[in-house]
Amino acid sequence: MNDPLFVPEWHPLLIVISGPAGVGKDSLVRRMKERGYPFHFVVTATDRPPRPGEVHGVDYLFLPTEEFLRMEREGELLEHAIVYGQHKGVPKQQVRDALASGKDVVMRVDVQGAMTIRQIVPEAVLIFLTASLEELEHRLRRRGTDTPEQIAVRLGKVREEVAQIHVFDYVVVNREGELDHAVDQVVAIIRAEHCRVHPRVVRL
Repeated sequence: MNDPLFVPEWHPLLIVISGPAGVGKDSLVRRMKERGYPFHFVVTATDRPPRPGEVHGVDYLFLPTEEFLRMEREGELLEHAIVYGQHKGVPKQQVRDALASGKDVVMRVDVQGAMTIRQIVPEAVLIFLTASLEELEHRLRRRGTDTPEQIAVRLGKVREEVAQIHVFDYVVVNREGELDHAVDQVVAIIRAEHCRVHPRVVRL
């Protein structure tokens, strides 16, 4: 069989999974790993203490506030935000190294962080993960890591975050008990992006 006349060059994607607190960003990325989707997961740095079961270097890079501020001061963070009084950010070098390996790069950040990445890396694929307000409240309470006051603050912020959906490329609904369906949609988005005639070329 003859080769096709046009074969697009492979360019690794930078995929940003974002959405409100409690929407299931961590669960979605974890299920993508379990199902063997080939990608490099960027570990976000934070100065908050780990929650039960979280592992340094796997779930987050848990750093002292002083170290976090040093990285910010020296321009080592792709994005940086203070969310609910906690510093969060993505180390630049980690993203560069991952893209250089040729793998798609997936990161999960809050909505504020996603907006910053859109400005710095316009070629990134931004996916907004969402759910109903009732489901978000249920998941936050079930998680058991926030006080009722913290949950109220998080839920109050949801409408502000949803108002930024126009910044994103795609929206995926993560309904209760349908995590695999949400994963299927994210994987379909990534595959479709790799079929673009004019591919996204990420430059950092």
